[in-house]
Amino acid sequence: MSLLKSNSVQIGQSTTGTNNFTLSVPSSPDGTIKLARGNSGATTADVLTVNASGAITGATINGGTITSGTAVASTSGTAIDFTNIPSWVKRITVMFQGVSTSSTSIVQVQLGSGSFATSGYYSASSDVSSVVSTSTSTTGIIFTKNNGAADVRLGTMTITNVSGNIWIATATSTITNSAVTGLSSGNITLSGGLDRVRITTVNGTDTFDAGSVNILYEG
Repeated sequence: MSLLKSNSVQIGQSTTGTNNFTLSVPSSPDGTIKLARGNSGATTADVLTVNASGAITGATINGGTITSGTAVASTSGTAIDFTNIPSWVKRITVMFQGVSTSSTSIVQVQLGSGSFATSGYYSASSDVSSVVSTSTSTTGIIFTKNNGAADVRLGTMTITNVSGNIWIATATSTITNSAVTGLSSGNITLSGGLDRVRITTVNGTDTFDAGSVNILYEG
């Protein structure tokens, strides 16, 4: 029995390329295999991908699939970015673990399509302890209003697609070094499909100095 080896196989012989499918592996194989619509050797549109661990992603089968990003230490820099978020994603969860900054600017999340949107948001946050204090932002979605340089934050923000490029978010947080609970929400309409998330501060210059951040995304 002969063995046929190829990095790409076309399925179908239609004169209309989008009626055909291509089954392929990367030119430098890494255990990933893709099924795409289109002709082999031409521009194709991915339908589904199976990685080396058997995890499946794709526009037609992503319901219920939750994909984890790689946790990033929030110990330096003014921003933490997660990029290359797939176009089929409808919900993103940002997770904050022991996050601290160098000064007093509020921690917030920015979304983007090709580049990060730095305006056009509406966001409000309330911190509850012995008193209630509030804050708003138009440059991002506030994670927690509490903004002391010594504050250590934990909690989650859930960002959900309403329709088209409209996204809303809600967050709950705790300041571990004080009896403070934070509640916040916000929204933005992006110029195109969401493909990136940034964690930063309102002034954009305070640096992170403790903790870690990660995301989960799902269709």
